[in-house]
Amino acid sequence: MKIALMDSGIGLLAATAAVRRLRPDADLVLSLDPDGMPWGPRTTEDLTERALAVAEAAAARRPDALIVGCNTATVHALTALRARLEPELPVIGTVPAIKPAAAGGGHLAIWATPATTGSTYQRTLIRDFAGGVPVTEVPCWGLAEAVERADEAAIDAAVSAAAALTPDEVTTVVLGCTHYELVAERIRAAVQRPGLPPLVLHGSAGAVAAQALRRLGEQPAPGATPHGTLTVLLSGREGTLPAAALAYDEGRLLQAVTPAG
Repeated sequence: MKIALMDSGIGLLAATAAVRRLRPDADLVLSLDPDGMPWGPRTTEDLTERALAVAEAAAARRPDALIVGCNTATVHALTALRARLEPELPVIGTVPAIKPAAAGGGHLAIWATPATTGSTYQRTLIRDFAGGVPVTEVPCWGLAEAVERADEAAIDAAVSAAAALTPDEVTTVVLGCTHYELVAERIRAAVQRPGLPPLVLHGSAGAVAAQALRRLGEQPAPGATPHGTLTVLLSGREGTLPAAALAYDEGRLLQAVTPAG
């Protein structure tokens, strides 16, 4: 089994690590776009063009499924990606975990990029899945970019700024950008209020990995022999994981247990 994941940068690491934990025997293809990152500020047309190129580079390696490991690309390009690649190649998008987070009740905060915060897309998810709970949308200025660079000081500053916008009564935080899952525990520490129950965080990586296996009719096998290979494509060129990836547990996991593709 071969599963490909795509993103402009290392936001796909969380989903990649989730796939690796569920199926250590699966071959992985990571298709990144260092020549075109970041995708967030691009127009929908430009972003879709970049995403299609990155997806087609991955598809050329003949994977069994493709995970779009980026919320922004899912919002703007998923329809085009599916039109181009399905049904031959199943394409799985990444949606913020608003529905399961709202099911837990309590005040909900959605941390997302400034472009996503307040967007019609996010407001529709809130309306459809979180109508019965109070929701605060929190724009996280510069956080995804800081995570991409593994800039510790910038990460701390961005997390602190977003935490200051998060009401004290929040009990659950949705991580609405895949980059944020790489610093989840820092976010938890910044938002957790003394004397209150443990903060609940909801990311998308585990659900996306599980959905990819379901689309393939496969079952999790975390005890399988870890012989899955790793291939990294950088704007279509074969390369290695960016150095910043190794600043995170998810990147180190891939380097530690994966032979070269």
